[in-house]
Amino acid sequence: MGQQQLLLIVLGVIIVGIAIVVGINLFQASAVQSNRDAVVADLNNLASQAQMYYKKPASLGGGGNKYTGFTIPTGMSTNANGTYTIDAAADAQITIVGEGMETGNDNSGKIKYTITVKPTVNPSVALNN
Repeated sequence: MGQQQLLLIVLGVIIVGIAIVVGINLFQASAVQSNRDAVVADLNNLASQAQMYYKKPASLGGGGNKYTGFTIPTGMSTNANGTYTIDAAADAQITIVGEGMETGNDNSGKIKYTITVKPTVNPSVALNN
């Protein structure tokens, strides 16, 4: 083999290596963003269920204009997207925390979102990580 052919082989290996590293980084970023979106969607679903509980009369198994007593339905506290817990429940509002399965972009821990649900205001989602 000539020197030019060896140089082309080495150059080809370097280019393929760089392409693989870039592909892995793009896949990881996509997985984190996808997990973030899924956790927010689950939190919005739980917020909707909490508002339904709040508005349903106590005689029908609801809260009767209170969030106290609301629990996350069986099978929804943990799923493929993350783990969900009730951080604080009071008569006038409830706070639900969702912790995703992916590590955040700053590598300090799992992604974590908090949603605060009130009876008359749209829920607000806040990123903790």
